Amino acid sequence: MTFKEKYLAGEVEFEEIDDYIEIWNNSNDTCTLAQFLGLNADEEDIWIDDSDEALKEMLDKERGMGK
Repeated sequence: MTFKEKYLAGEVEFEEIDDYIEIWNNSNDTCTLAQFLGLNADEEDIWIDDSDEALKEMLDKERGMGK
């Protein structure tokens, strides 16, 4: 499961995103970081252009909707 899937399921705290980033940095995975985390283009843009907090807020809205 990706970070996003686990976060939306309530299995991890948002702060654990840093652990996933470190895993990706130390891996030979050829996918992008956003793909590794399970983020779509809109989520990636918010994260890069705004902040971790903006991404968390976006995911929290999705989590609240039960997706």
